[in-house]
Amino acid sequence: MRTRRMTVGQALVEFLAQQWTVDGEHRERTIPGMFGIFGHGNVAGLGQALQQYHLEQPELMPYHQARNEQAMVHQAVGFARMHRRRATFASTASVGPGATNMLTGAALATTNRLPALLLPSDTFATRVADPVLQQLERPHDIGLTVNDAFRPVSVFFDRVQRPEQLFSVALAALRVLTDPAETGAVTIALPEDVQAEALDVPVEFLQEREWHVRRPLPERGPLARAVAAIRGARRPFLIAGGGVLYSEAEGALRDFVEATGIPVGTTQAGGGVLPWDHPQYLGGVGATGSTAANRLAAQADVIIGVGTRYSDFTTASRSAFQHPDAVFVNVNVAPFDAYKHGTQLPVIADAREALEALTAELRGTRVRTELADEAAAQKREWDATVDAALAPTGRELPGQPEIIGAVRAEVADRDVIVQAAGSLPGDLHKLWRVSDPLGYHVEYAFSTMGYEIAGGLGVKRGLEAAGDDRDVVVMVGDGSYLMLSSELATAVAEGIKLIVVLIQNQGFASIGHLSETVGSERFGTKYRRYDAQARSFQHGDVLPVDLAMNARSYGVDVIEVAPGPSAIEDLRAAVRAAKAAERTTVIHVESDPTVYAPDGEGWWDVPVAEVASTDSARRARAEYEQQRTAQRPLLG
Repeated sequence: MRTRRMTVGQALVEFLAQQWTVDGEHRERTIPGMFGIFGHGNVAGLGQALQQYHLEQPELMPYHQARNEQAMVHQAVGFARMHRRRATFASTASVGPGATNMLTGAALATTNRLPALLLPSDTFATRVADPVLQQLERPHDIGLTVNDAFRPVSVFFDRVQRPEQLFSVALAALRVLTDPAETGAVTIALPEDVQAEALDVPVEFLQEREWHVRRPLPERGPLARAVAAIRGARRPFLIAGGGVLYSEAEGALRDFVEATGIPVGTTQAGGGVLPWDHPQYLGGVGATGSTAANRLAAQADVIIGVGTRYSDFTTASRSAFQHPDAVFVNVNVAPFDAYKHGTQLPVIADAREALEALTAELRGTRVRTELADEAAAQKREWDATVDAALAPTGRELPGQPEIIGAVRAEVADRDVIVQAAGSLPGDLHKLWRVSDPLGYHVEYAFSTMGYEIAGGLGVKRGLEAAGDDRDVVVMVGDGSYLMLSSELATAVAEGIKLIVVLIQNQGFASIGHLSETVGSERFGTKYRRYDAQARSFQHGDVLPVDLAMNARSYGVDVIEVAPGPSAIEDLRAAVRAAKAAERTTVIHVESDPTVYAPDGEGWWDVPVAEVASTDSARRARAEYEQQRTAQRPLLG
């Protein structure tokens, strides 16, 4: 057996560089690069390996610097979505806080079913120098390290305690990373001493290896039962999730709904799988959905879920489906998701393969004329509602809906909108008119404040890697911006262009609104000076924090939109200027956080205090009790 003498770090880097994802005729590198922030835990291991290959074979594993470990994982996730889960980045961090900073990113990747490879460094496997700097010590379990915190938030976790373990660990990790039914955060913990240890590496471990994406066909029995249920439905309704995008099934979905006339609503992850003006597309469904989709869903007797994990926002906390005999046909590559709601009609298959099979089996089956007419009428009504919400009002401070309207009016249909947390995801789900399958990226599985700029940077990297020059537009509120804006420096360092629309709300706008519905009256959600006499932040002066100046300090271009009747026209001009620019541009605009998107008749279950001394909380509890009566166990 031919071998090469290498360190664990060198062997892992070279191994990762030789992995290829194959999906039909499509073939690309599984790990095209690595993000890293170096410390004593990885500088002599993976750091040395990356530096050595940079000198000898710079194309082998390109290294990209980051400013925050959490943001590295966010970039990997944004990249992976643009590549439909066929490729992602690896991220290396040092021991202790460098590693734990990645935990939120890991949870985000796993919750969103998107691949990310995490390589946190660990303390000495030999324990020769216990305790080392940044080592966690637990008397009841000396072997426990901070990296064990990755176990619950990763779909795969292992630790290379000895150099010889690298081979089996690396192969197992790549299998999970490229499996559409299992993928998420894949974590390989690397003790700092083991990274630098040498071993004889078999040459075949370092040769090219292909990972063929599984596209399982639907089994005959489940397919036949699903066909029978759909054929017998009087009011079918389809929910399209992210699985449609990841299997590149948007064409198959279009063929299916055009052949059958079945109306469609989308989850946040499924945004873009049908263009907004398609006759069968009724908009988002659930808590942040449209009246059109939610009214049809409420009376559906057969709900066809394709590639959705059925979050509480999608099901309106299990209040969306009110038909007394509703059943679920769940198409999903992952059995865990296919069996949700207790359905007896799971179809465990790739979304594209299943939709093509259903289209063939249901040839000649079409929804009743009255349902088609009802869906068309509801769509016209919702489109008119959106038109009104997006229209400029001439207020001194524009509301978020008209800000969305101004941005959408100036970007191209192929441009990508990126968002993650706050009130923007709900407003975008209702109001952003998506025309391209890759044009809508709202991270709403973990809904991580701070994802937006880092995730947008990953989205842009993913597009550039595919030779796609469309613009990426990040919309972010001041709360999320303050949590993680540091990757603007990365954009400047690498000359990567983003358009960032920074909406100044002077606080946490989304939770402020939510707190009103639960009777907490925006407590703790405003950005104000502390009022020592009242002992609160509710009524103090607005903070003199200049976010536009902060953004400018990163080296990006900044356009400030002044409050006033012309703010929306000025915002549109700013977006045009940003699109014409070659550098990252941050557009700062102030808004009125009390102007909301139109009600889509969806509900979200947030518990309200059962007993309280405040009238607002008691009123909120009464309303909550009434809303809860619509919840159903949804056993299909």
